[in-house]
Amino acid sequence: MKPIPRWADVALIPLVSVAFAAICAALLLLAINEKPIEALMLMIDGTLFRSSGWGFMLYYTTNFIFTGLAVSVAFHAALFNIGGEGQAMLGGLGVALVCLFIPWPHWTLAILGATAGAMLFGAMWAAIPAYLQAKRGSHIVITTIMFNFIAAALLNYLLVNTLKKPGSMDPATDSFPVATHLPTFQDMSALLGFEKMFRGSPANVSFFLALIACVLVWFLIWRTRLGFQIRAFGKSPTAANYAGISPTWIIMIAMVISGALAGMMAVNTTQGEAERLILNFTEGAGFLGIAVALMGRSHPFGVLVAALLFGFLFQGGAELGFWTSIPRELILVIQALVILFVGALDNMVRMLVGQIFASLGYKG
Repeated sequence: MKPIPRWADVALIPLVSVAFAAICAALLLLAINEKPIEALMLMIDGTLFRSSGWGFMLYYTTNFIFTGLAVSVAFHAALFNIGGEGQAMLGGLGVALVCLFIPWPHWTLAILGATAGAMLFGAMWAAIPAYLQAKRGSHIVITTIMFNFIAAALLNYLLVNTLKKPGSMDPATDSFPVATHLPTFQDMSALLGFEKMFRGSPANVSFFLALIACVLVWFLIWRTRLGFQIRAFGKSPTAANYAGISPTWIIMIAMVISGALAGMMAVNTTQGEAERLILNFTEGAGFLGIAVALMGRSHPFGVLVAALLFGFLFQGGAELGFWTSIPRELILVIQALVILFVGALDNMVRMLVGQIFASLGYKG
């Protein structure tokens, strides 16, 4: 395969992949007698030119940042964590227990406790398949997929039989105390005198928690000894083992950190938006974290940019579904196309870009 510059690998290849996905999506729209340009402009107007659209986009982006970072940390250790969905579900359980059974005086303390609960439960759920991989040789892909279903069944049982609000038929917990409710972007803008901004959108202060997580993951992976060990193990487990890096330790610690990050997603959805624990609150964000990590090249800044793109697609898809006859399922197809080109067809795009640079005289 032809050599390409580092910047092209990081930025150009994902952009080309998105462009290919956009072309395929445009062809699909033409096939159902819709106008691609008008659809794109509607998505842009409803998402980027309305404060409420921004609010919904940043809400989705927050979820994707956490799950994308979770997958990225595991990727650096050559581990494919597909269990982000289940780890986020257990993170929601941790958030609910902390918010319901501890009397918090203010949300500033409640968010710290909820974050700790989400990280703890997500980490514990990831630690089980990590142990099976490190000690028993069970493949991490298979076990994390299986644990997603176990987590869903466990959460369903608890919400139907144990944590459900007394007298309610809704499989959900009671609402969290008011002191645990997180300020939304609408609340924060109202304090600045902009009462109409972000009206009705669920974006809240956990978005800033996601940005902090990006910085901390960058520091961990590229500025600490543990991060170096994780990357060394991911590049060559044999060489890392020869250098004295314990495979068991790296597998366990990388998966525990990954699970903790996935669990943190529940702070946004459970404490920040629903303000109670409900079924299916993850909405597939754990799986989309894989695409976000792939597009972002497992770098926190890349994950942030990719999360913004998928947040745009989610909110833009809602706009299309509301204002046009375009089925919302088509947005899932567009997301699938992005995943296809970024993931499965990455080598094809890389080969094309490499040939272009070779024709320009680049030799690496």
